Amino acid sequence: MADAAAQPEPPALPVTFRPTRTRAVLLGAGLAIFVTITAIALLLDLHPGERISFVFTALLLSSVLVLLSRPKVSADEAGVTVVNLTRTRRLEWAQILRVNLRPGDPWVFLDLSDGTSLPVLGIQPGIAKARAISDARALRALAESHGTGTKDH
Repeated sequence: MADAAAQPEPPALPVTFRPTRTRAVLLGAGLAIFVTITAIALLLDLHPGERISFVFTALLLSSVLVLLSRPKVSADEAGVTVVNLTRTRRLEWAQILRVNLRPGDPWVFLDLSDGTSLPVLGIQPGIAKARAISDARALRALAESHGTGTKDH
């Protein structure tokens, strides 16, 4: 992301960024786990309490994968909503000083006007690196055109 010359035009608002491939894998795996464990519970000769515990375990494992598939970042004219695993944070554009995705980073980080940094799990280069870089550049362009961020900041 160091090449500022390749800075794209900001996308039209509203826009949502999320790791779609990762989300598809997690939700697919969650469904497969739930169906498989539930089917095993129904096929085995178990007491009702044991069956319930199998289904409960399947539900618990699937819920964890659904939680991991939750991250996204949504941008509109007023600002950005960052949805991470368990927390959602609404930011005004002026609060975002810089959008960072450095080599080796697991996801985008936002440098905020209060001196803190906020991880944005909705843009992560894990499975789709090129898509993450493109999304990070688009979010950076939006932050620079709507907020206080600057290209040389």
